[in-house]
Amino acid sequence: RLVESGGGLVQPGESLRLSCAASENIRDDYAIVWFRQAPGKDREGIACMKASVGSRNYADSVKGRFTISNDRDKNTVDLQMNGLKPEDTAVYLCAARRSAQFKCVMSQGPSITDWGQGTQVTVSS
Repeated sequence: RLVESGGGLVQPGESLRLSCAASENIRDDYAIVWFRQAPGKDREGIACMKASVGSRNYADSVKGRFTISNDRDKNTVDLQMNGLKPEDTAVYLCAARRSAQFKCVMSQGPSITDWGQGTQVTVSS
């Protein structure tokens, strides 16, 4: 089971840190993927991490502004979001994805086994 936290309302340019907490240890053959979905838009994979091999990947829309990391003691995968823009406004969800490859991928599909409930991020002045 995955639970997201850390969403909220911020002004453009500010930062937020989201956390995805797993109820069980994340298996070595799994990656955690952060998605977001804005109203009227498709769900977009924005960052992923396969902690067992240190693999990270980012969508172009967030590269250089967002950083994904893990805390093994807390069993969380966090998303540090800096330089937020109004277009970052969305519901952010984390998901567990089977990942046989070294490099994690951010797509949906049958390899996704668990979803969190989502947390709202609103960027507005």
